[in-house]
Amino acid sequence: MRASENGIRLIKQFEGCRLTAYQDSVGVWTIGYGWTQPVDGKPVGEGVTITQQKANQLLTEGVAQFEKGVNSLVTVSLNQNQFDALVDFVYNLGVNALKGSTLLKKLNAGDYAGAANEFTKWNKAGGKELAGLTRRREAEKSLFLS
Repeated sequence: MRASENGIRLIKQFEGCRLTAYQDSVGVWTIGYGWTQPVDGKPVGEGVTITQQKANQLLTEGVAQFEKGVNSLVTVSLNQNQFDALVDFVYNLGVNALKGSTLLKKLNAGDYAGAANEFTKWNKAGGKELAGLTRRREAEKSLFLS
């Protein structure tokens, strides 16, 4: 499966786009739409800037990477909204977060409602509950259930 325009809009909405590197809520250097991996071989750090075109390219690369992760881990059938919610979740938290999660275990066991209820447990960064993450997880859960 591939993320829909609706799913990509969700990522853009919650990540926002910044063309100058900044440190996120837990101090990770970030640029573009929540990108933390090296850009053109250079680590993201203080003073790094990119163009809007580069931000869009990184978003496309990231979405493709996380679509692949969701497709490889989920063994049950998904509708488009469920897939989009999972891609947003993994874009924000990484494939390994999904890989070891109760959310994935419940989902692959066919417990879609139980899986949906797991989204909201992932609203902390650096051990602190963040309002932005609470809103994002609620949006993912709502999309997953629609």
